[in-house]
Amino acid sequence: MIARHRTRAIAGLAFAALTAASSIVLAQPEDDPVAEYRAMMGDDNPAEFWVMRGEALWSEPRGPASVSLEQCDLGMGPGVVKGAYAHLPRYFADAGQVMDLETRLLHCMVTLQGIPRKEALKQRFGDGARESDFEALAAFVAEESRGQVLDVPLDNPAMEKAYALGKEMFFYRAGTHDFSCATCHGQTGMRIRLQQLPNISEAEGARAAYSGWPAYRVSQGEVRTMQWRLQDCFRQQRLPQLDFGSQASIALTTYIAHNANGAVMDAPGMKR
Repeated sequence: MIARHRTRAIAGLAFAALTAASSIVLAQPEDDPVAEYRAMMGDDNPAEFWVMRGEALWSEPRGPASVSLEQCDLGMGPGVVKGAYAHLPRYFADAGQVMDLETRLLHCMVTLQGIPRKEALKQRFGDGARESDFEALAAFVAEESRGQVLDVPLDNPAMEKAYALGKEMFFYRAGTHDFSCATCHGQTGMRIRLQQLPNISEAEGARAAYSGWPAYRVSQGEVRTMQWRLQDCFRQQRLPQLDFGSQASIALTTYIAHNANGAVMDAPGMKR
């Protein structure tokens, strides 16, 4: 409860900081409004509260099995968190599919802790009143890969297939506005309103975009994951809702992550 109240208070300061920064951004479009907020916060990032909660959730016995996630294999061995996020998504033989971080966490909740899938998915994303275990756990796991070099190889047919599907989806135009992911993120130097749009189809843009996720969203006062980012992009494209942990979401993440190989991970980051 204390952490929650402190987080909301910091979020309030964030809005004040952005309001002050907005006049600067309007006068100098090349400036980053969130950079002003980062400068005010110094080395502090409100995502630290999610990291602490995620660390506690990782070791807390939960579910019908009353066990922790400490035996969850994120790809580096049961219970190994250090560096795991820098190698996701990846193929997991025990599940027979490619998984990103959130999908693997869900798998462990269901198979290890015995939590029914429907129950585990009740709170996929925080909404201000209720917190999401996925966002907290993702922040914790990502923090353990800070400074690591992203390495997501296409080292088996399942990864190659996921990447190919993700690439196809990235450039596929659909919906009422005939948008694709590439409409906003397929060219260099693009901007929408005051926001720079990285070119995710190229290494430099993909690295800049991916290395800071999950991230604390200043405008929402919440930590958001890549699953959230993708489903919100679908919403803005006026496409059907992207299902959490779906093959489509994992494929898109695989495409972006592989393009971003070589990035130094700096998540949880801080976004507008």
